[in-house]
Amino acid sequence: MRVLAIANRHPRLRVDRRSVAAAIHGLDLRAAEFRGGCPPGELSLAFLGDAALRRLHAAFLGDPSVTDVITFAGDQRMGLAGEICISADAAVRQAAVRGVDPALELTLYLLHGWLHLSGFEDGDPAARREMRRAEARALRRLRSSGLLPKFRFRGFSVPSAAGRA
Repeated sequence: MRVLAIANRHPRLRVDRRSVAAAIHGLDLRAAEFRGGCPPGELSLAFLGDAALRRLHAAFLGDPSVTDVITFAGDQRMGLAGEICISADAAVRQAAVRGVDPALELTLYLLHGWLHLSGFEDGDPAARREMRRAEARALRRLRSSGLLPKFRFRGFSVPSAAGRA
C-alpha cells in the first residue's frame, strides 16, 4: 500500500484520513483501468483554501486566478508519485452551482488529480471528455466498493455524498 501524506490546511474542512487512504488504495488496485494508475511512490494530498491554491497557481503555473485542483508530478527516482493540491473553497462553491454535496465535489477533485498523475489530460475538448469519463468510472468504482472518502465541512450541513451524483 502506498504512503500518503495528507495535509488539511482548510479551517472548515474535516478530513477522515482513513477513508481517503482507503479510496486511494481502491483506485490503486484498479490502476489497470486508468492507464496504469498513479505512479508508485508517496502521494501527497493538500486540502487548501482559495488563497493558498491561488498562490501555488501563480508561482508554479504563472496564473494568479482561482482554480480547483493543481497536480504536480513527483520524482519516481526519489520515491515520490506526486502531489494533489485541492481547494475546499472551490468545492463548496461548485457544489452549490451543481446542486451536489460539497464532499462529492471534493472527491471529484481528488479523482481528477489522481487521474492527472495517471496520464489523463484535459487541455482540449477530446481530452476533457476522456477525463470526465474516467472521473465518472472512478467515482462509480469507489461508490460500488463503499470507498467514498468522508469529508465534513463545519459551518453548514452537508447531505450524504452516497446518494448524490
